[in-house]
Amino acid sequence: MASRVTRLVQPAITASAASAGGRRRIRAISMDVTGTMVQFNGKIEDHYGQAAKWCGVALSSSEVESIPSSFDQAYKETSSKFPCFGNSSMSAKQWWRECVIRCLELSGARMTRDQEERVFQRVYSIFGSHATYSAFPDARPFLNWAHRRGIICGVVSNADERYGDSILPMLGLSDRLSFMVFSKEVGEEKPQKKIFEAAVHAAEPWLVKEKRWGKKAAPLIPSEVLHIGNDFDKDFLGARKWNWLSSWPARCWPTNQMPLTKEFYV
Repeated sequence: MASRVTRLVQPAITASAASAGGRRRIRAISMDVTGTMVQFNGKIEDHYGQAAKWCGVALSSSEVESIPSSFDQAYKETSSKFPCFGNSSMSAKQWWRECVIRCLELSGARMTRDQEERVFQRVYSIFGSHATYSAFPDARPFLNWAHRRGIICGVVSNADERYGDSILPMLGLSDRLSFMVFSKEVGEEKPQKKIFEAAVHAAEPWLVKEKRWGKKAAPLIPSEVLHIGNDFDKDFLGARKWNWLSSWPARCWPTNQMPLTKEFYV
């Protein structure tokens, strides 16, 4: 069990969770989702290509191979046109429809309107299933570990609310997550200050429910929150910019290369 916990976040927890000796306490932990708690299964070109084929849309092998780069471009274009997954201007599903259809257009797919809708719905369904997402082996043990210590856990992600509505519950992780903050709802993405502030506000009410802190729990402050995420700039440095603790998951370190300073830990 201990080895699974330390794989997700190395000495950051053990070095900072205690308050003895004047050390900072960790009262809440926020995590990114994909790449931190959840891993992507398969290849995007296979998922999109098979969805197109299932709907009767022919794609050549070269067109299928171009899907990853087409997706990157479509994602950037859609994000520029509708930041933060459209925020309050459109639903997340509408946003993904724009992105998926644009991706396939860039890859050379020739579809009627009916085919576009069928292919999109197929892709959208696949990306809400076990076919595309699974939990890292250390995710659940880590959440259980934090729960036993009265540490409030939640999500801070540059994503839409579908993670909280269906994907995390599907993977059996949501029952240990007290708060979920997504860029679509906030209107800003990590590493911006607003989304980290929203996470502190979302986590604070849950402190009174924990016996360790009680009904007279002091207000939560940024230096008592640890953020764990796989993006070094947006997660690790972004959190630190706003006076949070942060940790970079061990699985994100280059192979056979360990961080050289304690700054990578706490």
